[in-house]
Amino acid sequence: MEYVSPEGLRLDGRRPMEMRQIRGEIGVVDKADGSAVFEMGNTKVIAAVYGPREVQNRSQQMNDRALVRCEYTMANFSTGDRMRKPKGDRRSTEISLVIRQTMEACIMTHLMPRTQIDIFVQVLQADGGTRSACINAATLALSDAGIPMRDLVTSCSAGYLNSTPLLDLNYVEDSAGGADVTLGIMPKLDKVTLLQMDAKLPLDIFENVMQLAIEGCKAVATYIREVLLENTKQLEYRRGT
Repeated sequence: MEYVSPEGLRLDGRRPMEMRQIRGEIGVVDKADGSAVFEMGNTKVIAAVYGPREVQNRSQQMNDRALVRCEYTMANFSTGDRMRKPKGDRRSTEISLVIRQTMEACIMTHLMPRTQIDIFVQVLQADGGTRSACINAATLALSDAGIPMRDLVTSCSAGYLNSTPLLDLNYVEDSAGGADVTLGIMPKLDKVTLLQMDAKLPLDIFENVMQLAIEGCKAVATYIREVLLENTKQLEYRRGT
């Protein structure tokens, strides 16, 4: 199957180095301390953050830092297939761990000892790049909750199909069997917090794909800052300052 046409267009009409449209909104769950919806093309994710609060299981309490917990789920209606996935299946457990470790790298847990922070992420609509969308949604939700962070963590994927590096893969491209890289970075600190790759790539091609993913992460970071800035302006306007 041809994923990039002779004219240089992908199946959804994008250029190889073009991202899908992204959209973010914060404050979508009233009861949560922080919440957000994040969309990357047709992939839509909601995240809610509770905490810092008292540790529910005292045996897990840490005296020098906060306990970060994460739960990832997919809504049964999020994909086309109607198979019911049991809660806590292997893929969900693995992605929960990936998101937790990625977010832990940016949260200043040492400022909140003997507390816990819960991050709940649910995929409402899946069309490739769900991990990246989850991390971006979690970053927005943590910011909304006022959790102190070293930097924003943003994520984007890139892949290699038909001898062409592609940015921000959708489900059809992701399922094509080519190599794909999911990257999470802290853009201001210039640090990588997540790097996952399916399949092997020659080093020179990997560097190109990785650079493409970095550019995607930076574009997401710019957008997330705009969302947070706009929200701050709205709060100031409501308070009449």
